[in-house]
Amino acid sequence: MTATRNIDTEKLTASERTRLYSTVRRKPRFLVIGAGQRGTAYASAVGREGLPAIIAAIADPIQSKRISFGKRYIWKDGTPRENQIFDSWQQFLRYERSRQETEATGEKVYAGVDGIILCTQDQTHKGILEAFAPLRLHVLCEKPIATTLKDCQDIYVSLGGAESPDRVFSTGHVLRYSPHNMLLRKLLLEDRAIGELISVEHTEPVGWFHFSHSYVRGNWRKESIAAPSLLCKSCHDIDFILWLLCYKTDFGEPAHLPSLVSSAGNLSVFTKRRKPEAAGTATNCFSCSHEQSCDWSAKKMYIEKLYDKGHKDFPVCVVVPDIEEITAKAGIDHGRAVLTQILSSDYNISTPRSTVESKQWYGRCVWESDNDVLDDQIVTMTWDDDFRSVGGKDLPDRGPKTAVFHMVAFTEAQCERRGKISGTHGEIQYDSKEIRVYRFDKFLQPEAAQIFTPPKAAGGHGGGDGGLMNGFSKAVEAVINGELSVEQAQARYVGCTLKEAFMSHAMVFAAEEARLGRKIVDWQDWWANLEQRLLSQCLHTTNHAR
Repeated sequence: MTATRNIDTEKLTASERTRLYSTVRRKPRFLVIGAGQRGTAYASAVGREGLPAIIAAIADPIQSKRISFGKRYIWKDGTPRENQIFDSWQQFLRYERSRQETEATGEKVYAGVDGIILCTQDQTHKGILEAFAPLRLHVLCEKPIATTLKDCQDIYVSLGGAESPDRVFSTGHVLRYSPHNMLLRKLLLEDRAIGELISVEHTEPVGWFHFSHSYVRGNWRKESIAAPSLLCKSCHDIDFILWLLCYKTDFGEPAHLPSLVSSAGNLSVFTKRRKPEAAGTATNCFSCSHEQSCDWSAKKMYIEKLYDKGHKDFPVCVVVPDIEEITAKAGIDHGRAVLTQILSSDYNISTPRSTVESKQWYGRCVWESDNDVLDDQIVTMTWDDDFRSVGGKDLPDRGPKTAVFHMVAFTEAQCERRGKISGTHGEIQYDSKEIRVYRFDKFLQPEAAQIFTPPKAAGGHGGGDGGLMNGFSKAVEAVINGELSVEQAQARYVGCTLKEAFMSHAMVFAAEEARLGRKIVDWQDWWANLEQRLLSQCLHTTNHAR
């Protein structure tokens, strides 16, 4: 206990810390960059599920958020030390460089961190990851990795994607890690409950309210300041499909790559043409004569349906990040007044466009927003027959198959995915609660279908948030304690390589190319050309470094 306490809380010389590390099995220490909803989701899993990790520091520009985060997950009732709280990731970098320089002189310093958990806005990921690359830290990056294909390529190269990995990397493809989906994959690929896979129909019901909050009024409403909604909202659904039909490296098989990809979609509802006549020229719900009759009223949604009923978590805390602190200090009525003031904040024709685009107007009329991301989209992927054997062993599930993904905003369910999977011997239907397996040998016996109800896990995405954090923590723990190589730990605990994470993102960009070009993309040619560009980029980077 003493050695562990010294490592975590005291200033030590490098030699002292090395000696103490050799006597204990230590937990990895992580810096969380971004104290918002996603950073909180990963940090909360550590304590809730007893994960082998230490949330060691927080970097966030909003003082109330970083202090609240720190009190909850880092210093608790104590006083934050200099190595625990930062107002930006840049400040942490300056501190860490100084800490390393001081340590190199033989002086005592606090312990550094082993990895970062990056949960800032999507468009900031590239700059942050490239700035942190020289530190050689392990990385958990919230999805999407970046908002453009070029930025994803640059990150892939900066993280050494073309070489043997020297650090663990994970991204927020949380659907792989929920107990529900892990059981679904086991039924399909290990138990072979319905034989060889033929087709998948997978739907993400975004939810009518969630879409209006995040993709009409919020941070992800415009491609120019975020990315296509397929990338921001559903890249982990595309990854989920590929995880089922393509990636089987954990079974010792080469990937069965899709052959073709196509996509179609629309911005169906949230356009000025759809605005009700009764709403007139109003740009904000609080000045709109149609507000009482409107499904999308911000006043009804945020205040009457949520805040007035005691709900201060997402999405209320997105509108007012320090709502908990405000109500604790000044009371519920004052909190309501602050929420009302922010929601009723409006703009007019004289407001510069740059000002309008630079912030989120959560009280804005949904038909007057500057949103342009799709609210309804379908992606179709097809696979050619690729039956083969390796070492005399036949590899199943490599026949022709099809996957259709549907992202739709206008649903009662919010992010509670559902789907059907057809096989040569049966069919599986699933939602976010249960899995129904029907086999053809039970002809005219629907009651004979097996129903599986996976254990309900705490945390978001059906336990996927905690599952991802658990895998990442265990992988880094195994590496820093010298038990596994990075490649071994990545395979055993993360279950997804950097290349697979990148490929899932690339599939989204290929689907968008197909949609915008009104064409079918030959995925294998598209991917081969991209790999060639990546190889050239890696070689250029290596030669430049020399």
